[in-house]
Amino acid sequence: MRILLVEDEIGISEPLSKLMEKNNLPTDVVYDGVSGFIQAQKNIYDVIVLDIMLPEMNGLEVLRRVREQGIHTPVLLLTAKDSIDDKVKGLELGADDYLTKPFSAKELIARVRALSRRRPEIVDSEKASFGDVVFNPDNATLEIGGEVQSLTAKEVHIMDILIRNAGKVVSKEHLLDTVWGFESDAMDNTVEIYIHYLRKKLQPSQNVKIITKRGLGYSLVKE
Repeated sequence: MRILLVEDEIGISEPLSKLMEKNNLPTDVVYDGVSGFIQAQKNIYDVIVLDIMLPEMNGLEVLRRVREQGIHTPVLLLTAKDSIDDKVKGLELGADDYLTKPFSAKELIARVRALSRRRPEIVDSEKASFGDVVFNPDNATLEIGGEVQSLTAKEVHIMDILIRNAGKVVSKEHLLDTVWGFESDAMDNTVEIYIHYLRKKLQPSQNVKIITKRGLGYSLVKE
């Protein structure tokens, strides 16, 4: 599991990141909205903790752009304003939760953990295309050159993660945590088995395949 914290106040960001690391929540910290948006695009996170009042680009604009990019990572908004308008606008833009400063550190940790547990349920219902592959999670299929391949529920979830992060490396640990959940008995070889199933179903493709980055994970690439 990995957290992205976007908070410009050093007096808040440093102790928060240390607290999350202490609670087994590895955290990347950035200090402005533009950097937060770039990090959210470049990396896979389980939760984004996002301050609203940020330099360069405010948190609501970061949230809007993140959701427009099809990034569905749960977002917890932090705001110094006890403003109903900010909260409503944040939720309308796709935020999953919010906390008003000052807040309890224990409550923040609890909310981050609660949001991370929602992650396995998040699968975009819209079709996604990559190369000659069309992924349709609504009817659990891959369409390749007019040929339709049926997918199991687990294959749908894995394919959703891979295609939404095409070109990026997705670790086994991330797939285990996200698809099977944090208390699952699934092992590394379970992921390997399902990747094998998906590779077979992608065989009709002329330019799309799943590659293994040894020691890092898997990536959906287009040749």
